[in-house]
Amino acid sequence: MVELDTLQPFFADKQELLDEILGRYPEYGRRSALMPLLWEVQRAERHINDARVEEIAEIVGVHPTEVRGVMSFYSTYHDHPVGRFHLQVCSTLSCSLAGSDELYDHLVEELGIVNGETDGDGYFSLQKVECVGSCTTAPVLQVNDTYYERLSKSRCRQLIASLREGELPEPWHARGGDADAKGGEEQ
Repeated sequence: MVELDTLQPFFADKQELLDEILGRYPEYGRRSALMPLLWEVQRAERHINDARVEEIAEIVGVHPTEVRGVMSFYSTYHDHPVGRFHLQVCSTLSCSLAGSDELYDHLVEELGIVNGETDGDGYFSLQKVECVGSCTTAPVLQVNDTYYERLSKSRCRQLIASLREGELPEPWHARGGDADAKGGEEQ
């Protein structure tokens, strides 16, 4: 007889975390916990499969279709595994005008993968995404949860080299204009 592996519910041994997240919202607003619950699964498993969708839907009292609707709206959530380093290139107008298309092409050449793909080692995945909310520092590359602003090809090469070594470098923040006390110098 073949015994099938079953997937243990994600929150089965995380009652304290579940209580903390649900405790942020009144009982009538329990569905508001949907995104933080998705985030916990995404962070731990690098994607959210159908079993996790069903589990979260049951916890917050909604239909699984509503959970999938939230997932499809936000590029943060993935229904298939992404690489250890998930590279997201902002492709909205501000970033595109500042060079994100060229940056994306550089990453395709450098990594040998295209939008939506993960390399064979499960190390890198690449995705074009809509606005990441950092238009004044375009072009922006988000690696997992970290923003790299005003990314040039040379900085991109340095970043990829560090990632290949398994290191996620500290983000550099390149501010400019009136908000920068140093008069627009890169930091």
